[in-house]
Amino acid sequence: MQTHVLSEMISELAHRGPDDAGRHVGEGIALGFRRLALNDLERGNQPHFSEDRDLVSVCNGEIYNHRALREELARAGHRFRTACDTEVLVHLYRRHGTGLTARLDGQFAFALYDATARRLLLARDHAGIVPLFYTVVDGLLVFGSEIKAILRHPAVRPRVDLRGLDQVLTLPGLVSPRTMFEGIHSLRPGERLVADASGVTVERYWDLDYPDAGDLPPLGGDIDAELGAAADRVAALLDGAVRDRLEADVPVGLYLSGGLDSSLLAALAARARPGRTWPSYSVVFPGHDFDESPHQRLVAAKLGTRHHEVPVHAADVADRLRAMVRHAETPVRESYNVCSLKLSEAVRADGTVAVLTGEGADELFGGYPGYRYDAAGLGGSRLTGLDAHLEREIRERMWGVDIGYEQDQITTQEIRRDLYSADLAPSFDAFAVTSQRLVDADRLKGRHPLHQRSYLDFHLRLADHLLGDHGDRMALANAVEPRFPFLARPVVDQAVALHPALMVAGGAEKAVLRRVAGPLVPGEVLARPKFGFRGQTSGHLLNTGADWFEELLSPSLVRRQGYFDPDTVSALVRHHRDRGDQVHAHLDTDYLMVIATFALFVEEFGLPCLG
Repeated sequence: MQTHVLSEMISELAHRGPDDAGRHVGEGIALGFRRLALNDLERGNQPHFSEDRDLVSVCNGEIYNHRALREELARAGHRFRTACDTEVLVHLYRRHGTGLTARLDGQFAFALYDATARRLLLARDHAGIVPLFYTVVDGLLVFGSEIKAILRHPAVRPRVDLRGLDQVLTLPGLVSPRTMFEGIHSLRPGERLVADASGVTVERYWDLDYPDAGDLPPLGGDIDAELGAAADRVAALLDGAVRDRLEADVPVGLYLSGGLDSSLLAALAARARPGRTWPSYSVVFPGHDFDESPHQRLVAAKLGTRHHEVPVHAADVADRLRAMVRHAETPVRESYNVCSLKLSEAVRADGTVAVLTGEGADELFGGYPGYRYDAAGLGGSRLTGLDAHLEREIRERMWGVDIGYEQDQITTQEIRRDLYSADLAPSFDAFAVTSQRLVDADRLKGRHPLHQRSYLDFHLRLADHLLGDHGDRMALANAVEPRFPFLARPVVDQAVALHPALMVAGGAEKAVLRRVAGPLVPGEVLARPKFGFRGQTSGHLLNTGADWFEELLSPSLVRRQGYFDPDTVSALVRHHRDRGDQVHAHLDTDYLMVIATFALFVEEFGLPCLG
């Protein structure tokens, strides 16, 4: 690779790592790195090398069990030149080869090159916290932490992936390995790629693996005692996960939403360092009924955090929507990524470099209303007759089993078919999400319905949406590292072992976590139902005279880009604007928000127009 191409690719990631840069160029390999310095600030720049320099690695993220690994490796004779957590990778590879991924508890995407074997290893952490994208073009493997770096390579020509677009219109967001760019793939959570003389191989090294429903042991007669015992186990593991994620040589803070998960993490952080005043940060919506500032202030006051409120106003969506789309590298169904972007901007301006946040709790411990519906036997479809038969066929294609998720597909696919342009509609069945197998069916077959829902939430909602375009991308846009104690490997393993009857015991969402939090957080927080993070919908924007938003939906722009039908889009605009109809932030699909942010996406990345 020419050095100027590598330099351009590295420069595209400067926002993720403003503190330093590194590179390694050898025969058949070129690695680049941008550093966000969190550990061993003086000596920790990458790449890292083995003692004989035959192994070289670059890693974005953190290895939280690095101290135990370092002690083990040092006893075996390995020598370290830094105190940086990611230096363990080259030494672990020397002992375990590609199996080193089984030894790691962390959030990471790394590339490791073995010059002797002429083998490249790419890997993404078990939960998919840190992204890793790749493509193969003209026999060349090109990869990066963000797609915009890959696009700087002259051999890569960006095109819209229609299968990815239909995922965004149907599901919470994209699902790895699909991206919005045709031919550019995302490693899935718990996946590694090996490239050598024999070619490119992608393999899963970890996945959620719930027990078969028939193997679940019966709960004892005392459910409350079972719940308490499970809570004790989770509490001990979560306490360790929080302590590990508070470690850094730079300031660490807390995201505080006012809900159970972030409040519990803040309480554990306060207990981990008595007398330490942690900074906390919250998004607030002045004057709106979904503003959570009273609960946020209550928790901050009880725990004694140095609290910061970050107000989000209507103008913020206009000011930041384009930047949000560029960082997310995908259109989105909600505008709340703008809130996350503004929040991380305030965190970094305050001097904080890493934040603890509560994602993962809902998906692993039964935090959404769907878990209560499933437990009550109310999670099935309301369709009958032929529609019910066709819906079962669609579910079999998508999941490999008959499970409902998000919505009935038989009805929404006709809405989407009408949305696409006349040129694309005839090929809709070929790229529709209903023709895609999205998850490993073997991990769903025979499982309890609550475990099936958790598996789907983990892969369809959490990994590439909440941790991806909403999490990593909005935080690292401002060089802030989000950290996720609920996704520590030991905590996840304990969640998998949790009996499904305890997830919503007594009809309470996240019953185990509520028991853990009982003595630690205010009762007002414990009593709150799940309250989703919201932003402005397309209905809000259209009915408050946001001309810039309506321009993104204009017939001329929609027709020129050529992906959606301008008449259908105009009809939707009139429906929301003239009748004042609102899109519910959590119950409805905001198709116009997807179409508007897709228009920005096409413009930002210079994608082909079909009109």
